[in-house]
Amino acid sequence: MSEVKTKVFQQKLDGKTQDTEKYFTAFSFLAEIPSLFKKELYEFFDSDIERAWRADKNDLKQFEGKVPRGYFDKKKKIDPSEVYLRVKKEGYSFITVEDDLYPPLLREIPDYPLTLYYEGDLAGCNFDKALAIVGSRKASESAKCALEKIVSEFRNTDILIISGLAYGIDATAHRAALDNGIKTVGVIASGLDIEYPSCNKELYRRIKDGGGVVISEFPPGSPPISHHFPIRNRVVTGCSKGTLVAEAALRSGAMISANLTLEQNRDLMCMPGLISNPNTQGIYKLIKDGASLVTSAQDIFEVMGWEVQTVQKEIELTELSGDEKIILDLISGEVSNIENIQAQSGLETGRLMVGLTALELKGLIKQIRSKYIISG
Repeated sequence: MSEVKTKVFQQKLDGKTQDTEKYFTAFSFLAEIPSLFKKELYEFFDSDIERAWRADKNDLKQFEGKVPRGYFDKKKKIDPSEVYLRVKKEGYSFITVEDDLYPPLLREIPDYPLTLYYEGDLAGCNFDKALAIVGSRKASESAKCALEKIVSEFRNTDILIISGLAYGIDATAHRAALDNGIKTVGVIASGLDIEYPSCNKELYRRIKDGGGVVISEFPPGSPPISHHFPIRNRVVTGCSKGTLVAEAALRSGAMISANLTLEQNRDLMCMPGLISNPNTQGIYKLIKDGASLVTSAQDIFEVMGWEVQTVQKEIELTELSGDEKIILDLISGEVSNIENIQAQSGLETGRLMVGLTALELKGLIKQIRSKYIISG
């Protein structure tokens, strides 16, 4: 996005009014009108959302874009004040393209959404280091395990994982992020009042309760109909600097996301899998066409050019068990190998292994070549 547009957005943010918000909300309720048209209309009127909404056929005589069939009839059925009050009354939060919290890379795609509804900790998400992860809904167990391993290597970093809250790879990516203390964003193809698929309700809850944020450009009441999913996919990739494809058949939503990644001029990476699996045919086609092959988090850091910051987690000593405190004190004193830790702690093997594992999961220690050291 140009520097001029960025300044316009900031100026509008500084003087934003309820009137401004209600017109953004109204446009969002035109869910079946293409986002590209709404964006072009908004920019045609110099990023003045009220003028864009109030424009009639005469006002669009110089507009070079294609006006969708039925646009004006559909617009007549929406009262901006009414839908705005409905959204506020029902407690839904939203941001517009003019807000500071709007994902910066998403502004750069040709058909960015004017409005995003959200639930969760949007301010706590680091969109400067956002990685999209996409893949098959019918993912193999080997692909899920490999992806879990890669995501676990992001533990205690400032990486943000973005996916689509669907079955298979999406759910695996979100769950692995949550299990490793990594913020995650779920982009859905329905209104926020519809949790789809229902089997992922626990994931929705965990994300909303502090693990990240669930977002959608579709207003409350919008069903998860089939053509919403490709629309959703461009937001997943558009928010991200790069996309990791974990498993994909030749004809699949993941391949659509891969193509969107390239169209948006972002980095495309693929995780290899068994060549006998039909869901890897798309993977190897993408690799042959130039996508980067990754097998570890370090590969991703190198492709993206990221210097990853470690997020130090504050854990009170009172939260540690007695065994954990003993072990941590010894490792802090540079007692590093398991034999010496056991000899000096006096802990039997089972209790020692439980304590070491707990400290690793809490991100307080890590193991390097059979020696334990303090993380940091």
